[in-house]
Amino acid sequence: MNTASLKSMQTDHPDEGTLQLYVLSSIRNQPVEDASVQISYTGNPDSVIEEVKTDANGMIPEIQLPAPPLEYSMAPSEYQPYAEYTFRISKEGFDDLDISGAEILPDATAIQRAVLSPQAAPGAFEDIVIPAHTLYGEYPEKIPEDEIKPMDTSGEIVLSRVVIPEYVVVHDGSPNDSTAKDYYVRYRDYIKNVASSEIYATWPDNTIRANVLAIMSFTLNRVYTEWYRNKGYDFTITSSTAFDHKWMHGRNIFESISRIVDELFDNYLSRPGVRQPILTQYCDGQRVQCPNWMTQWGSKYLGDQGYSAIEILRNFYGSNMYINTAEEISGIPASWPGQPLDIGSSGSKIRQIQEQLNAIANAYPALPKISVDGVFGENTQNAVKKFQQIFGLPATGIIDYSTWYEIQEIYVGVTRIAELV
Repeated sequence: MNTASLKSMQTDHPDEGTLQLYVLSSIRNQPVEDASVQISYTGNPDSVIEEVKTDANGMIPEIQLPAPPLEYSMAPSEYQPYAEYTFRISKEGFDDLDISGAEILPDATAIQRAVLSPQAAPGAFEDIVIPAHTLYGEYPEKIPEDEIKPMDTSGEIVLSRVVIPEYVVVHDGSPNDSTAKDYYVRYRDYIKNVASSEIYATWPDNTIRANVLAIMSFTLNRVYTEWYRNKGYDFTITSSTAFDHKWMHGRNIFESISRIVDELFDNYLSRPGVRQPILTQYCDGQRVQCPNWMTQWGSKYLGDQGYSAIEILRNFYGSNMYINTAEEISGIPASWPGQPLDIGSSGSKIRQIQEQLNAIANAYPALPKISVDGVFGENTQNAVKKFQQIFGLPATGIIDYSTWYEIQEIYVGVTRIAELV
């Protein structure tokens, strides 16, 4: 979409999307304060439309940006349903970073994470180009596979139970492409990236839930069966749509998708009597047809009609498809206590959360330090609210399921000696 058409769009259609952008250092995920962020249309990257600085949490103020009409993302269309923006980010002591092709949808909040590397040489910079969304661009069709993998193949290694991994290793290309780079990606971040690349954040929540569940179950099948490692590769999954899902290095995600992934991330799809997560394959249903698989546009229309997530999934995969929960979540210091923590709660779980919030506050100075006394009082509630505000969660002051695991993951990220990047 060129600059002239964007300006016309801004005049003729007042649709806007929201941008949240935050800048981190590649060293222990520390926020980068006072970084310069220039925002321009990707079609005209030298024409800066906004220039802002990051605060102590590495965040810029929320910005409203022009976007195409909402109806473009609600049905297949020849028109691109999102606007593309370029972000140029600089900070003394770091390599400059350009991110182009970031997607802004109308009535949706885009979240852009930008990671700066310590300066390698004067004038060095990193350039990230986000490819087209899979529902708009041209990508290879999924090569069909059996949805349940044989478990008695000689020499095959599989896990003994379904575990949510801390990281997946994404091979950014087809399996046999030895030039493609491998990336260590947090599991939840991987799912959010894929869902943001393959469906539109403007769709009904239950449609998003159904698609997220299918993406997670497919991914966990690859993890559980050690699919690629059993073939001699050193990665978990690829970014090729012919083999797996479309994952895009450095792309923005969307708040509506992020929220639902946080809600569902320990779930997967199963059939009676089958231990492994089901390899839930799908296609768009418009340019490509795939009998007995879910179609993305079909799931959207069922969501419009009020179908629940499991009803959408059973419509495509059959009535014996069920939502299951993983037995273990790896890489976290402690598991969810089973109920929300609020004013009046006390005990070892509260003490642990207080210690973790204080450790996070060392990296995020806007987060207040609190007493470690094992009692959920007003100060702890205020710290939880501030944490939720910083990391894009509803600021309730209550440690619910999503907040608990976000605290765990951020704590691990800021205290780990050497981050896997």
